[in-house]
Amino acid sequence: MNRDTGFPRADAEADFLRARRRQVLSRLAKWLRGEPDDVNIMLPFKEVVDALGYVSERRIGTRVIKLDSIVGSVDRGRDFDRRFRPTSGRVRERWERLALAARRGESIPPIEVYRIGDLHFIIDGHHRVSVAHAMGVSAIEADIVEVRTKLDPSGIRYRGDLIVKDYRRLFLERVPLTGQSRASVVFSDAWDYSRLGEHVEAWGFRLMQDEGVFSDRATIAKRWYEEEYEPVVAMMRQADLIGDRTEAEAYLWVACERYRLIRTHRWDDEVIEAVRSRKR
Repeated sequence: MNRDTGFPRADAEADFLRARRRQVLSRLAKWLRGEPDDVNIMLPFKEVVDALGYVSERRIGTRVIKLDSIVGSVDRGRDFDRRFRPTSGRVRERWERLALAARRGESIPPIEVYRIGDLHFIIDGHHRVSVAHAMGVSAIEADIVEVRTKLDPSGIRYRGDLIVKDYRRLFLERVPLTGQSRASVVFSDAWDYSRLGEHVEAWGFRLMQDEGVFSDRATIAKRWYEEEYEPVVAMMRQADLIGDRTEAEAYLWVACERYRLIRTHRWDDEVIEAVRSRKR
């Protein structure tokens, strides 16, 4: 606990003022560094689930979880920032009452959270988490409901990251890749997932026209990856055209350049050389 003077009530009041001061200083530092607005905002649970795609949920009981794993909330209130520091004096009375109980060693009930992957979102217990952070505690008891989603939540740090996840989920519904192929197609720009989705659907349409046979989305996705994506990426790697981009980013770039420069859907040395010349 911070600065224990032996007077629990006075210490609890000091804890709150210290937490408020840290929140103000953090907000000022963010502004001076020019960081995005969502850096200190809790992740909203519903938006995360919508972006990742809800599958199912189950209650798994009470566990001890790390405070740092709590990144968001079901309630989109603005009483606390991302580190659960109070953003105003509105929560002071209840906050100090909980801090006083904690300093006196009284029993504090578990918080309630949703779990997605390794991330936790508070259902009930915002004040308890805030007090625990202020007192330097690293873990807390929680009643957990685990939520399964279509996409893995790894890589989500800020609210802006949800846009990329949402577009990736939509892309994978249009182009249902699996296994390694699913993992290898990655973009940093959310809009590229939409562009590639259109590209693969057009590729699939041309394939069905050429063969005169209908193919479902899963078949098109598999054949596009094996017959188009992998060979092109291999050629690009040999031609040193990938650079510091992901393979998917490099593929999308060269596919667009190919059609813009020489109006063709084929791949050969002439196409690669034309794109290489354009790069220079």
